[in-house]
Amino acid sequence: LAVGLALQPTLSNFFAGLHLSMAQPVRVGDFVELEDGTQGHVIDIGWRATRIRQLANNLVVVPNARLAEMRLVNYTLPEPAQAVLVPVGVAYDSDLERVERITVEIAREVQRSLPEADPGHEPFIRYGAFADSAISFNVILRAVSYTDRWSLVHEFVKRLQLRFAAEGIEIPFPQRVVHSAEGKT
Repeated sequence: LAVGLALQPTLSNFFAGLHLSMAQPVRVGDFVELEDGTQGHVIDIGWRATRIRQLANNLVVVPNARLAEMRLVNYTLPEPAQAVLVPVGVAYDSDLERVERITVEIAREVQRSLPEADPGHEPFIRYGAFADSAISFNVILRAVSYTDRWSLVHEFVKRLQLRFAAEGIEIPFPQRVVHSAEGKT
């Protein structure tokens, strides 16, 4: 009885590892996010535990029984390519047709020129809200993989800001008018 109780966690992890190997909700090489927010590449699925290497090069070891029970996001399945939404805002007095044309032009340049971008994707924008200080919209790009999204966003933001500045399109920042009790602002 004592031996059976002592082996319970080991056997639980073993059978969970067997299940992970057969059902393959995660595979070696997949980029995953665990329910606690931990993200990284799966580097090994052993008989007792699964090893995940974070982008900061830290190693996270998760017992297979726990991994099999938790909710996780696998950013590699069903396919590694990922939509990338980039939030942007422009001043209320902007010509939105012109903003859309220029933004899509820059998005296409980035989408076609970076190896991290899915070259077959046609980028687009969607206006979303009249925000506090801007008309906000999202630019939809597509990265080859989840971890490639940061390079794509990085280059897109740089190029868009440069082009907006050259075209006189304002990217506003939040502003507040404060009124004092004496009536002065």
